[in-house]
Amino acid sequence: MDERKLSGNDAVATLVAWRHSLHRHPETAFEEHQTSKFVADTLRAHGLQVVTGLGRGTGVLAILDGKGGPGPAIGLRADMDALDVCEANSHNHVSSIPGKMHACGHDGHTTMLLGAACQLAQDPDFAGRVYFIFQPAEENEGGGRVMVEEGLFDQYPMDCVYALHNWPGLAAGEAAVHSTAVMASFDIFRLKLTGKGCHAAMPHLGKDAVLAACQLV
Repeated sequence: MDERKLSGNDAVATLVAWRHSLHRHPETAFEEHQTSKFVADTLRAHGLQVVTGLGRGTGVLAILDGKGGPGPAIGLRADMDALDVCEANSHNHVSSIPGKMHACGHDGHTTMLLGAACQLAQDPDFAGRVYFIFQPAEENEGGGRVMVEEGLFDQYPMDCVYALHNWPGLAAGEAAVHSTAVMASFDIFRLKLTGKGCHAAMPHLGKDAVLAACQLV
């Protein structure tokens, strides 16, 4: 089986192999060099036009024009980065990088978009253009924002962009669509608590910042 080609009865096995390989070699924010090379090489092997070096160097964009003539420009996006998490699994495709793993499923996201791109490239029976956006640094580092700031949509205008996130609790073969926000995000902030020292025998004359911090938490 050609590890780069997606075709026929071997398609599912190929996708599984891609995902396992990505899982074994996790790379974190803006360090997805091996991942982006694999993505770009695979896309080129299926005849897609590929742009690399986006998003501080590791973002990848593929372009596919439909054979139906002019039409809308649609973006399909997936993230590629892993997390700084130690993997405590024993399966054959466990992370080979100590302290890093695909704990949020981006190896699956990358595989799904790569599979979609390669499948569509075999028979682009649609009108318009599809951009396949492989984004670095989704976890904490704002890779999507970086790609936009670097001019992604100025150079490659799109009418809309679609993405998805894996959802282990959803039955296989089903997809869910929501009209509002679904998944929580995080923010970073700092609090400064200022206390007042005192003699240990007279704590009522002081202001204990540690106690206040405990109550605040």
